[in-house]
Amino acid sequence: MARQDTADLLKFMLPYPDSVKAAGLWLREFVWDLYPETNELIYDNYNAVAYGWSPTDKAGDVFCSIALCSTHVNFGFNRGSEIPDKQKLLLGNGSLYRFIRIFEKDDFPEAYIKELMAMAYENSLSRLKLQKKIFKGETIVKSVSPVRRRPG
Repeated sequence: MARQDTADLLKFMLPYPDSVKAAGLWLREFVWDLYPETNELIYDNYNAVAYGWSPTDKAGDVFCSIALCSTHVNFGFNRGSEIPDKQKLLLGNGSLYRFIRIFEKDDFPEAYIKELMAMAYENSLSRLKLQKKIFKGETIVKSVSPVRRRPG
C-alpha cells in the first residue's frame, strides 16, 4: 500500500473529532514530505490510532510517530530520550519515548521539530541491522485491535 492509499487510516480515524483528524492528517503529510523513502506503520490500537515512520517495516526502527487522542495529537519520537531537546519542549518520563502535544496546527514548532526529526532519523539508521527485504515509501497496517475505546 502506498502513501496515497488512505482508506484504512481514514476508517480508523472516524470516531475522532474533526480537529484531531485534521491535525493528524496534516502532520502525516508533513512527515511524508520530509521522509518519502521511509515506511508508515499504522496501528489501530485499543485506545488510540497511532502511525509512525521507519526506514524498515519494523516497529523498533520507528523514528517518529503520531498518536490521535480525544482532544489532541501527540507527535513523538520513539527514542526521543536519545536526542538532545535543547528547547525542552518534549514531554515524557519513560526511558525512551518523548512527545509534544498538538491541539492546533499553529501549536506545532515546525522548524524545531524538523531538527529533532533529522536527529531521530539518523539515530534510527545507526541502529539498523541488515534486512532481508527492504520496503520504501509504503504504508503498512501492522495491527487492528478487535476491541477499541474511542472518543464519542
